[in-house]
Amino acid sequence: MDIVIRNTDNIPIYEQIAKQIKEAILSGGLAEGEPLPSIRLLAKELRISVITTKRAYEELENEGFIVTVSGKGSFVAAVNRELLQEEARKRMEACLGEAIEAARSAGVSCRELTELVSILYEE
Repeated sequence: MDIVIRNTDNIPIYEQIAKQIKEAILSGGLAEGEPLPSIRLLAKELRISVITTKRAYEELENEGFIVTVSGKGSFVAAVNRELLQEEARKRMEACLGEAIEAARSAGVSCRELTELVSILYEE
């Protein structure tokens, strides 16, 4: 699993890890039941604290993306379709929010923005 940590980001490292694993699960890059690296192994590979990796895994488990089996490790959980759709909507809303702010700053009307979105969506 390729996880890239950016120390220049304002996003905490554990969030960067959780986000990238979540994206891999949502995109199908990690399949249901697939094992994740151990907390210690991932920490060693990324050259970060075990505590940071543990926090990322805990966040993923709390959100239902992974399950941890004592003595066995962490595995990709069976993610329900509603959760996948909700995550996709949240990502879309964030992107659209940025587009709307850019449009407002550029003096683009709501109608023009809507037309542009319609054109892009049809492509």
